[in-house]
Amino acid sequence: MTDTSDTRSFAGGEAREPQESRLHRLMRYLPLIAPVLLWAVPCWVLLHGGQHWPLPVTLTGTALFALGLVGMPLALVRGHGRRQQDRAAIVGDTLLGASWILFTWSVLLGVLLRFALVLADVGESQDRARIVAWAVLGTTAMLLAWGYAEARRVPRVRRLDVQLPRLGAGLDGTRVVLVTDTHYGPLDRARWSERVCETVNSLEADLVCHTGDIADGTAERRRAQAVPLGTVRATRARVYVTGNHEYYSEAQGWVDLMDELGWEPLRNRHVLLERGGDTLVVAGVDDVTAESSGLAGHRAHLAGALNGTDPDLPVLLLAHQPKFVDRAAAAGVDLQLSGHTHGGQIWPFHHLVRVDQPALAGLTHHGDRTLLYTSRGTGFWGPPFRVFAPSEITLLTLRSPHPPASR
Repeated sequence: MTDTSDTRSFAGGEAREPQESRLHRLMRYLPLIAPVLLWAVPCWVLLHGGQHWPLPVTLTGTALFALGLVGMPLALVRGHGRRQQDRAAIVGDTLLGASWILFTWSVLLGVLLRFALVLADVGESQDRARIVAWAVLGTTAMLLAWGYAEARRVPRVRRLDVQLPRLGAGLDGTRVVLVTDTHYGPLDRARWSERVCETVNSLEADLVCHTGDIADGTAERRRAQAVPLGTVRATRARVYVTGNHEYYSEAQGWVDLMDELGWEPLRNRHVLLERGGDTLVVAGVDDVTAESSGLAGHRAHLAGALNGTDPDLPVLLLAHQPKFVDRAAAAGVDLQLSGHTHGGQIWPFHHLVRVDQPALAGLTHHGDRTLLYTSRGTGFWGPPFRVFAPSEITLLTLRSPHPPASR
């Protein structure tokens, strides 16, 4: 193994400035109007849309919605603001996820189901309103229970072969495992972390990658949940890049902890993976939010990550956010691995994610030769629910167009 300031070997572009659209400007005001919509719309659909419930039911239900409208922002501020109170964060996050699901299905069923009932001439107006209310409550309860189980389980392994035209025959069959967005946080998931690492080890990877957003909180605070990452095994290397959430929580502490746990932080650097006489450049960049964090030396610098590499060698790049792929494609990167999107996490939030990112999940093509794989993430952020956006541990088997005739 050779070691330089920019490259470690394991034996065996140009940025496009986004133009602010009307939708982006509207997103600025979303934190102000969203809580009102999330609670007021379901309140109307369930209680005041022609159901004519008994007065005690209407008053009690309205009071509960008002409590949610006031309590959720307060809990989120106490949980994720300066005080960083985990119990408040759990309450606020849970209310946020529950209200989003309730809002979504209040809108969908409040319009579509009511329209269908009118067309079918089912009952009187009050009967239809009550059918819609019970359907919204039942659907929400089912999705909350299912979504919670989906968020807390160990992710299923997603397996796929990825052919890289420039990959040498000696590297055909290289096994790359991707975990990302573990988001260790207020809910203690140390045991979950251990089981995720056990699953990763069962895959017998050559290279294991973590593309950031390890946790919500500092390394010191979430250390117990992150320590199992030190048990991950790979025949060649374990590599890591920062995500945007590291820069909310003293990113350098996470870089240092991952280094301590035996992972290679690829902070605008690369390593060389060699096998069978062929070489793969494995590069990584800091998250695109790094420079605005104010931390000295932290920025996304692809040219620095590729400095000193042979331009004829294939490049696998770790970059937390899919939108970095424009720069990767301009530099001729063969495969970029990313996370960040969570696949939307709670449907239909993926429509908002696509406003900011070029890909939501899976393998996509960009430019002349660049492939982007976007993981839906291994953990969850904030609300402990995943609805129609399952988590994943990804096993990518790299394929050469000219594999060796025999092993």
